[in-house]
Amino acid sequence: MNLVLVAEQTLNGLQLGVMLFLLAAGLTLVFGIMNLVNLAHGALYMVGAYLAAYFYQTTGSFALGVLLGLAGTLVVGIVVELVALRTLYERDHLDQVLATFGLILFFNELIAILWGRSAIYSTLPPYLTGHVELIGSLRYPLYRLVIIGVGLAVAVLLWFVVSRTRLGMLIRAGASNRAMVAALGINIRRLYTIVFGFGAALAGLAGLLAGPIFSVQPGMGELILIQVFVVIVIGGIGSIRGAFAGALIVGMVDTLGRAFLKPALSAIISPAAGDAAGPALASMLIYLLMAAVLAFRPEGLFPSRGS
Repeated sequence: MNLVLVAEQTLNGLQLGVMLFLLAAGLTLVFGIMNLVNLAHGALYMVGAYLAAYFYQTTGSFALGVLLGLAGTLVVGIVVELVALRTLYERDHLDQVLATFGLILFFNELIAILWGRSAIYSTLPPYLTGHVELIGSLRYPLYRLVIIGVGLAVAVLLWFVVSRTRLGMLIRAGASNRAMVAALGINIRRLYTIVFGFGAALAGLAGLLAGPIFSVQPGMGELILIQVFVVIVIGGIGSIRGAFAGALIVGMVDTLGRAFLKPALSAIISPAAGDAAGPALASMLIYLLMAAVLAFRPEGLFPSRGS
């Protein structure tokens, strides 16, 4: 097997993993603390991609587009929490699912009205193009390495905020006993708004980083949201550590499976049967993995312990 190809696909899996982590971290924070099932999280991912692409085209600065896109998604998340979601905290999960599904439809139509239904392709600035020479003959795109670096940096920052700051203490306390936190005089509604806005910003960051790699189009958040839910189930609902571990596992399994399962099957069985079964089985791998984890650890690999 070509070791360079294996290394390249491993890096691709790591890049997909950190992207999934950015989405899963925000979603698991919202569910773990607010007990809110937010299907519209993928819509915020889409909003971040569109806002970053729009501001980049408007200002001509990629860095400014990223900053404005991130800030815009944060504001959109706060407005959504204040206007649409605040009344859902005491409702059951079915009501939350229906309401946030309605938000998906709303954002998809709003994006189509503002930017049309055709895909937008965002270009990279010259300083982020090209490849980096790694070990041996391995050359890897610079921008994908930047995504990996940003994702890992956010993971460290998120760990520090949750574990070492007063806000993190309130987040952990709210996840374990929100009634006690409110009884101690903490404005739990304000905490919810902060957490949801923070989660929206993480989703927007994932979207704006993905924009130059994938096409930016209405409905782009729905498919990746399914993978994010798989990440959360594997890692453990409400656990940041679980979201990180689950995202890396899903990213690696999905990427390496799609790259190598078909040729591996073709070598074992007939090439025609391998070509037919390989792609289908590769697309099922993460769901089979989720089923296996649920069979042996129903709470996930790293279930939340209120911290």
